[in-house]
Amino acid sequence: MNSIAALELPASGAWLNAEPIRLRDLQGRALVLAFVNAASVWCAQRLAELGQWQARNPGRLQVIVVQVPRFDSEREPQRALKLLRSQGVSAPILLDADWAAWQRFGVQAWPTLVLIDAGGVERERLVGIGGAELDKALHALCAGQPLPLDEDLRDARETQPEPRLPLRFPTGLAVAEDRLYVADSGHHRILECSTSGRVLRQFGIGTADFIDGAIGEAAFHRPRGLALERGVLYVADTGNHALRRINLLTGQVDTLCGNGRAGEPVEGPVEQPLLAPLNHPQDVVIADNQVHLAMAGDNRIWSYDLGSRSLRWRAGAGALELRDGSGHLAAFAQPCSLAAVQQVLYVCDALGSAVRSMQLRGDLVQTLLGGQGPWDFGNEDGPRSRARLQFPQAIALSPDAPLLWIADSGNGSLRSLRLGGGELSTAALPRRLHGPGGLAVSAGTVWIAETDAHAVLRYDIASGELHDVAIGE
Repeated sequence: MNSIAALELPASGAWLNAEPIRLRDLQGRALVLAFVNAASVWCAQRLAELGQWQARNPGRLQVIVVQVPRFDSEREPQRALKLLRSQGVSAPILLDADWAAWQRFGVQAWPTLVLIDAGGVERERLVGIGGAELDKALHALCAGQPLPLDEDLRDARETQPEPRLPLRFPTGLAVAEDRLYVADSGHHRILECSTSGRVLRQFGIGTADFIDGAIGEAAFHRPRGLALERGVLYVADTGNHALRRINLLTGQVDTLCGNGRAGEPVEGPVEQPLLAPLNHPQDVVIADNQVHLAMAGDNRIWSYDLGSRSLRWRAGAGALELRDGSGHLAAFAQPCSLAAVQQVLYVCDALGSAVRSMQLRGDLVQTLLGGQGPWDFGNEDGPRSRARLQFPQAIALSPDAPLLWIADSGNGSLRSLRLGGGELSTAALPRRLHGPGGLAVSAGTVWIAETDAHAVLRYDIASGELHDVAIGE
């Protein structure tokens, strides 16, 4: 064990949702310093597990989140705060924009959890470790903590909380004729709306849970991607690590694959997909009678066959890299969004700031747009060889033109890539977007989930006008 009495969080950091905290003032409490990156799904999973442990053991553990940016946009306090809040984080957050705390504590990788006991002594460091091992370590950390339990930890208060609005961190969108479907992720529900924004039906009871059933009984947990096909809405239920299905005629919700726990399905066809652990599926798309899943947590593309009801690993080695190749020889960097046309699947790689293509016959993966790896990003239009994105979150194909629209979240912009060798360009919007995280395209219109602003927008391609879609009853 190493005493941390001489260590303190640097004064250079900015506290995003709490008054400044000094570690020496926390002696008497068990403490976890969570060094994370807000853009990383792996970090989000560790933070979720910490939050779940606190909920099961109220008043026993103080968590401080140290946000260390990968992208330039994450150095902006509001952007970093929104990213973490969209994951359900309410613990005090320190923005370590210059990596000073990272260096002072000698951290080497995301996520790193520094466990400090009530006496101010560092007990253990967990690098990338979660699940049962994390649970055991936290129980050991708190075992000697004196009673009574800390009432301040039972009911923590954030400074400047998010406003109460009809939507909270909306993400996935789907549009068909006179209907707009919205994944209201922060409210754990799916909304069926008119294209003017009037809410017609709600799927999900509005609290995080994993329940199949009728329209008034079913529950989701931070649903994201949506795909509409023949009266059925398929849902990437990210927080439940599951693929869900909504019958739009009856309102019935059921689960196609995923057992509610994060993990990696076995290699080869999975004949009992309801028993399989998935890992942060963030989007779905339908092609060839299969539901293709962007599995952000294991950097792979999976496919669920609607005929055989089996699941299989299609592409991606699992490593967080940008590597072209066939099937399992290729590598993705947190795939988060999908689009499909004919026999081609397009993949948005969030941490790679890239757009990839995958041939559905042969599973050949190629990079269409992006740099050399997870640290190569920017904001430049033009030929694909030099064009750059920053932490894109969604893609969608135009139904009437060979055009791929991109929600370039890190740059707060709407971009488009002309397929067939065309260039990347930025739409001339009247204002900057706030963390766009979802797209859908209909004839002449791009629908945008402006995630950080808790809003949905409608962009008219011909006129360039941008309008709010007032979501409400």
